[in-house]
Amino acid sequence: MRALVIVHDHLSTAGHVGERLAERGYELDELLVVPAERYTNPDVDVAFPPAENYGLILTLGAPWSVARRNAWIEAELALLRSAHEAGIPVLGICFGGQALAAALGGDIEAAPRFELGWSRIATDEPELVGPGPWFQFHGERWLLPPGAREVARNDVASQAFVCGRSWGVQFHPELTPEVLQAWFDQDGAQTAAELGVDPERLVAELRADLPAVRERARALVDAFLDQVAEGGPNDGTESHMSA
Repeated sequence: MRALVIVHDHLSTAGHVGERLAERGYELDELLVVPAERYTNPDVDVAFPPAENYGLILTLGAPWSVARRNAWIEAELALLRSAHEAGIPVLGICFGGQALAAALGGDIEAAPRFELGWSRIATDEPELVGPGPWFQFHGERWLLPPGAREVARNDVASQAFVCGRSWGVQFHPELTPEVLQAWFDQDGAQTAAELGVDPERLVAELRADLPAVRERARALVDAFLDQVAEGGPNDGTESHMSA
């Protein structure tokens, strides 16, 4: 089975999530959207493949906003929408989760505060997503699309939703210490400084907790594959908005 992995920037990887998908038998086709030389000017032209070429789509985080709505963001939203309508499982992480929400008729807004660091979440379905702690790195949040079922939240944002075979999470289960360090080295250190957060401490914590981080990611991927991706396209239609 082939999975399309949408990697939005050159610093990011599918990490633990991609590792587990491969262990579960998926052949990963990575599509880099914005190459390194266009990082500061990310309005590039991208040809996304047809959704029906794949048995699953994974869309990762990004340092930009879904609300930018440039040509490639609009094209990605169309891809995610077509995948969802065809019953092809979609897993969206952070920006990818926000893109999924927007593709399905939701919206994006500024969060009441920027989340950077570890967070525990309230979960209605711990068999799908546990309380964490999960690593957060975002300043925006989604408004749930019609037909979505919110399954987790914290005091800042909705943290996970299911809509048919599509699943969005706001946190970063895929994150490795190397990628987090790369984010800080690129431009994340300024955000950390503004928030009074020590990047070295966060990277060290992630590295020290790596076995548990990996296991949480593996459990999340397994839940996605076994409980969401295996469901019908009209499953999980109860909808409510987070506070």
